[in-house]
Amino acid sequence: MPRDDRRSSDERRLFRGTTTRLDIPRDWRRTFVPRPTYDADAFGRLSERIARFLGTGQFLVYMTATILFWVGWNIFAPANLRFDQYPFIFLTLALSLQASYAAPLILLAQNRQEARDRVQYERDRDVDARTRADMEFLAREMASLRMAVGEVATRDFLRSELRSLLADLDLKSREDDRV
Repeated sequence: MPRDDRRSSDERRLFRGTTTRLDIPRDWRRTFVPRPTYDADAFGRLSERIARFLGTGQFLVYMTATILFWVGWNIFAPANLRFDQYPFIFLTLALSLQASYAAPLILLAQNRQEARDRVQYERDRDVDARTRADMEFLAREMASLRMAVGEVATRDFLRSELRSLLADLDLKSREDDRV
């Protein structure tokens, strides 16, 4: 038997007041600790800011200064204050960690930029198609105007016709004068 989707106003008021929908199954799993959620777009914006900073001269100056300070401290500081001896294993680890986080952030920023570029290309394609359609319409309109103007008497045409009529009248008046 087919279901009637029309409801009375009382039924609509009743359904509007409920917070859960009856046609969607409930999620019966209950957790004691709520699942962490994050805004992917906010994380993407943060990664773009970091990637933008990593590509600046300011970052290179900060990184160079940090490494020079690190190496200088661990060479010239008193022995009991040094925290990373000559092969600078801890510095290598820190730089590797920085690079391992920088690479995915840069890739994420590039992917977001690629998505924005794709949307921009689609918009440009749409604008180009509309512009092309407008140009074709205007070309057709101009062609129809040219055809219409070709059928309309121009000022030069009227002048030439009037001159020929005037010449005919002069000729007739001369003939009438002779007679």
